Amino acid sequence: MSRFPVRRRSAAEALAAAATRRRAAPELRNPPLDYAYDGTFEGLLSVIFQVYDRRAAPNSIQPLGAVQAGLFARPVAVDTDETAAARVWDGLLRYLDKEARTRLFHAFLSEVPDRELLIFRYADAAMRAGRDIADNYADDNVRRVQRLAQQMYREKHRMEAFVRFEKTQDGLFHATIEPDFDVLPLIAAHFTKRYADQRWLIFDRRRHYGLYYDLERTDIVQFDAQAAPQPRAAVSATVLDEREPLFQLLWQSYFDHVNIPERKNLKLHRRHMPLRYWKYLSEKQPREQPFQPINNKRPVQPGGPALAAGSEAAG
Repeated sequence: MSRFPVRRRSAAEALAAAATRRRAAPELRNPPLDYAYDGTFEGLLSVIFQVYDRRAAPNSIQPLGAVQAGLFARPVAVDTDETAAARVWDGLLRYLDKEARTRLFHAFLSEVPDRELLIFRYADAAMRAGRDIADNYADDNVRRVQRLAQQMYREKHRMEAFVRFEKTQDGLFHATIEPDFDVLPLIAAHFTKRYADQRWLIFDRRRHYGLYYDLERTDIVQFDAQAAPQPRAAVSATVLDEREPLFQLLWQSYFDHVNIPERKNLKLHRRHMPLRYWKYLSEKQPREQPFQPINNKRPVQPGGPALAAGSEAAG
């Protein structure tokens, strides 16, 4: 007989343990396959569902428009199945917390060439471990997903700070951006909440799609490459509100007057506001009116305070 007392679990504890038990991912015993999908995140989740349904690990996962078939094998084209995608997305919460799962979505939006395999390997490792692996920095996949998520976070906040709207003749406020990553899905909530009282369009020139808010909801809008909105210089003379040049002049004047020339630090400035964003910023456009400092101060008089220009001394 054991010298230590054996604690017997109650029926309630056994049921709770069974309810929280995580099912291990099925073994992928069949020969690996090349998979192709439509390039959407839902499509990638559908591929992951098919991987386990076919019991065949992926050699590659490629968007249909960029498929590079092997000499003797053709990739398996997987149609997007929203039901299967939802099952995979919800099922990940059994192994990952919400933040870790969101990082996988951010890794997809990063558009790095092998992001599909990276996401699969991360999810598969978590399912085989039966727990969240976000703190396992010995795993190269974990480190890469974490690094991509941090880069996406920085790009998201830059876009929220650097978007500059211009008003068109029909009252639409439009802005053109060209971010390094596909951040429009991440900034939609911010601009919908902040500019809820005006119609606006934010266009990603590199990816040829945008966000459009019509005072009720925000939708994704697609543009043809030829019909897509052009940079600010190409549209200013035709579709902008007649007061828009004045608004830009006022903004530039404000920017010039809050600047402190003695504390100029271009290296630090470019670190916080990279050069690639400047072509879309009003304050970085050529000045139509040269800067002149506000001359509203008088030198300090001996024995008294400085007086504003035009004021009269009491007495």
